[in-house]
Amino acid sequence: MSSPRWPVVLFDMDGTVIDTIRLIIDSYVHALGTIGERAEEPLIRTWIGRTLPDVFVERYPDHADALEATYLEWNLGNMGRLVRTYPGVPEFFDALDAAGVRFGIATAKRRTSAQATLDAVGLDGRVDLLATMGDTAEHKPSPQPLLFAASKLGIDPGDAVYVGDAIYDVRAAKAAGMASIAVSWGAGVRDDLSNEGPTAIVDTVDALRALVLGAD
Repeated sequence: MSSPRWPVVLFDMDGTVIDTIRLIIDSYVHALGTIGERAEEPLIRTWIGRTLPDVFVERYPDHADALEATYLEWNLGNMGRLVRTYPGVPEFFDALDAAGVRFGIATAKRRTSAQATLDAVGLDGRVDLLATMGDTAEHKPSPQPLLFAASKLGIDPGDAVYVGDAIYDVRAAKAAGMASIAVSWGAGVRDDLSNEGPTAIVDTVDALRALVLGAD
């Protein structure tokens, strides 16, 4: 029988486990519209994986707090109709459980938003750990969120793999001393992800499952 390649798997949330991409893009568009600003979708996609404060303070410092509040209100209000799990993810979680692999999520979201997102797709209670924005002073691409998750799980970072859809995920994993798997179905551009040199890049949940669990 094949055996898992890593005893611990950490996941990014948005664009990796849960399809929140449309919700995030529309939330940014709505928030920016309230101050008469706009941004094109390709640019907004590059913001996904970073915290809202990081994005808004960097780009709209005079409106950062108001933009964040508007974004969060619209995002939570429209979550139920715009998010879904990626096909095969719940079954992949079942397979990880069956193989004895521990797994958790490390996301740039606030805890309330992350929990609401899990609730919206029926994944509440399915992960061993949920690490969120408030748990560390620095955020991806800093390794702090991943090192925090490893510490909470009581593992060596080198025993874990981090799975994400953004270049920030790959960079954070490398800085934390973890293996990294980039997925191409989220916000990131495949060539950009490949250029970051992840341990592997996959295009489907089935391919991810085979890679992680050592299936033929």
